[in-house]
Parts: sequence; C-alpha cells; structure tokens
Amino acid sequence: MITLENVTRRYGETLAVDGLSLEVARGEVCVLIGPSGCGKTTTLRMINRLVRPTSGRIFIDGKDTSQVDPEKLRRSVGYAIQSVGLFPHLNVAENIAVVPQLLHWEKGRVARRTAELLDLVGLDADYAAKYPAQLSGGEAQRIGVARALAADPPIMLMDEPFGAVDPLTRERLQAQFLRIQQGLKKTVVLVTHDLDEAIRLADRIAIMEAGRLVQYDTPEEVLSRPVNRFVRDFVGADRALKRLSRITVKDFIKPARSIPLASTPQEALALAGGFRWLWVVDGNGRLLGWVDRNSLATAASVVEAMDRREAGEISITEAASLREALSRMLGLGFRHLPVVDEGGRLVGELSLPDVEAATTDGEE
Repeated sequence: MITLENVTRRYGETLAVDGLSLEVARGEVCVLIGPSGCGKTTTLRMINRLVRPTSGRIFIDGKDTSQVDPEKLRRSVGYAIQSVGLFPHLNVAENIAVVPQLLHWEKGRVARRTAELLDLVGLDADYAAKYPAQLSGGEAQRIGVARALAADPPIMLMDEPFGAVDPLTRERLQAQFLRIQQGLKKTVVLVTHDLDEAIRLADRIAIMEAGRLVQYDTPEEVLSRPVNRFVRDFVGADRALKRLSRITVKDFIKPARSIPLASTPQEALALAGGFRWLWVVDGNGRLLGWVDRNSLATAASVVEAMDRREAGEISITEAASLREALSRMLGLGFRHLPVVDEGGRLVGELSLPDVEAATTDGEE
C-alpha cells in the first residue's frame, strides 16, 4: 500500500532522512520508532507531502505521490497528531466533518458518519455538541482519531497520537485503537517514542537511527533477534519480558479444578484431591472466587472459606497478554490464575511455569 524508495530529506547540510526504503502492506500497522531526531516524523510527513523528499520516490497504492495533487492526496489520507489540533471555534461534530465537507458530502451523509464515528471511538452522541475546551485529553484524542477517519481513508498517519495523556488513559486509547483497527483494517503508519506502545500496536516496527533504517521487522523478531548492538540496547535488557505483551493468555490455558458455590465443604474437599485450592463458580459457571483446602477443613460452608477478594481482582481474560498475567501473578503472589471469558465464566487457568517458558521461547 505504501512504498518508500531510497527516500532522502536534507535541510542544508543536515540529513534528516537518509536513503530510506521500506514497504507497508495493505491493512498493516507500521510503527516508526527511534531516538529523538532520527527522522521518524519527517518520514511520516513526507508520505502525505507535508514535507517534500529531497530525492527518492514514495508510492501509495502504486501511484507516485509526486504526481498527485497535494490537496487531493491529503484529503485521502487520515492524519492524527499528538496535539490533536481540533479547531477550538468548532464543536465536535463540526471538527469531525471538516474533510467530508471539503469533499462536498451531503448533510445527511455527514451527520450519519459523525454519529457512526462517535460510537466507534466510544463516545456518546451528546458529545457532538461539545467544544474542544469541554473535553478531557483522552476525549480530545478520540475525536482526533474520529476526524482522521471521517472520510474513510484507506491510510492513516499518526504522529504520537496518544502521547499527551496520562498512562492509564493512554493504555485505554491503545486498546480502543486495536479494537477499531481489528474491524477496519486500515493501513497505518504511526510514530511513537514509546517502545511498549510500538510492541503492542505494530504489525511491523521500523527502528531508525540518524535518519537511516536499522531494522524493519515484526515485534517478535525485533525483540528476539535484534540485528545489532544499537537495536539490542534500544529494546532493552528486558526484551524477553516485553515479548510477553505480544502473546495472549488464550494459547496457554489449562483445565482448572472448580466447585459450585452450593457445595458443602466435604464435597469441595473430595473434589480437591491433591490440589491446594479450588476456584468457586456459580450455577452458570461464572467465577466467584477461590478456596484453600485448609480453610475448607474448618469452615461451615464454602462461602465462609472463600477468599474475600473480588473475582475480577484475581482473574485474567483469554484476550489478555502474558505480561498482564505475570504482573497480576506477582501482585497477588499466585502461581496460578483463573482465566475467564467475556461473560466472566471460568474457562481454565494459567500457570507461572508456562509464563516463564514463554519468556525464553524464541530467544537467541
């Protein structure tokens, strides 16, 4: 979908981008990352001709962008930036509608698209009438993404789109982006300085240094097989742990011992066998908590023996990463975690030895 052929950008004697060549496949997320001043934002801005290459060529869907009218090109490419750039005198609906109106969409179509996008980014319809000053940082970022998607462009360019918000909001926005991308399959080029964000969002990561491409590969390959010392140092000594954020719990689920809440302590102990604890479920299989066999021996009921922590505090979902699971295990002091589906029903458990094995799998 996007091809850069030996692209160079000079500012006087300074080489901002030096002979960069790479391809981004249709529907993939390519993340550009590297130290400050490595040329990643300049590269992004050359794709939609906000900056012109000094030499080299850029193709979008097989067309040389130097032969396309710049305004037409930019209207066909979504663009989201860290500072959001919402027009303060326009409300949310008017901000989202900027490009569709430039393309002369009729009013009904614009209104339908605005409502659709607000829903897509997880905001209520009443946000349409609000102004940028009334939005939180996370809400403004969502509107910025909605505006970039407004004309349904095949390509999205994103420059630190989640960089100006707190860590918790950032994580939620990343999850929202992944959900949207799973459904829309846009071709995305995203600039970030956050390696964890790159690992979480990217199909392929382009690591740059001093304007040159050092390694362009999947996150798994970058983490397990860095091409040189620069990449190895850049991804850090904890790259084995970082790999865990790319691996989901789903592939490591094992059967779990569980008992209905209505069981007597004697029935629970019989089911426990040689296991130290059991997961407790309701009549529909939803996780309620856990019990220790030592507590069962002296309790009058399973409810009395149950640990008092909420089921959501001790469980992990099938879609969660092994990194999240490991963090939860360490925080709780558990060697096993119950795994639940979206409805909170127990589907099995995850063990610490399996997580430990995944940290070394693929390492060289």
